[in-house]
Amino acid sequence: MPIEVKDIMGPVAVAVVEDASFAEIMAAMRRFAVGAVTVIDAQRRPVGVVSEDDLLLKETAPAQPKRAIFDSRRRRREHHKAAGMTAAQLMSSPAITVTPQTLAREAAQRMHDGRVKQLPVIDAATGRIIGTLHQRDVLRVFSRPVEELRADVRAVLPDPDAFPFEVDQGVVKIGGMVERRSQAVVLAERIRGIEGVVDVRSYIAFSQDDLLDFPSPT
Repeated sequence: MPIEVKDIMGPVAVAVVEDASFAEIMAAMRRFAVGAVTVIDAQRRPVGVVSEDDLLLKETAPAQPKRAIFDSRRRRREHHKAAGMTAAQLMSSPAITVTPQTLAREAAQRMHDGRVKQLPVIDAATGRIIGTLHQRDVLRVFSRPVEELRADVRAVLPDPDAFPFEVDQGVVKIGGMVERRSQAVVLAERIRGIEGVVDVRSYIAFSQDDLLDFPSPT
């Protein structure tokens, strides 16, 4: 079965209110040993995230009394943040969120695309924060027991007896025989899509290569 956020998320919603001070944000980060905190409004809905990078702007991009005419938009935004004193002024927004039903693989993609290490988990109905998904939580899927992985691999095989395979440290090596090369490719991709599979080494033979590139007619 696909692993969802609810299966791996942390039970604590690491968050601060919009008017939380710089010191309060730092205290929350130290208390929960995290590199970012979610900023929530009065209804406990995420409106942004304050990360260590945002706080470091106090040192790397100190506030300027006058706007430099040649500053880029990003640089001006950094100076504005450096002048901030509350979570609302320091945060990056909007917050990238997930729900308990979001697939772990999709959550990992959002982390990668957004270059963030944690995501607030919200209730799909109310939009309120109910937990936090950390990068380390997502990485737990690669520590699944071997027998669980073997069971999931067997479940996607058309005939488990016809495709001998082994699982070693998340890498699936599989053999067997199919009629067409495209069938071998599809089967390998199905296995690669299993949560916790690191890679697939396919040794599946085929009798017909239906993926050959033919020259286009002139």
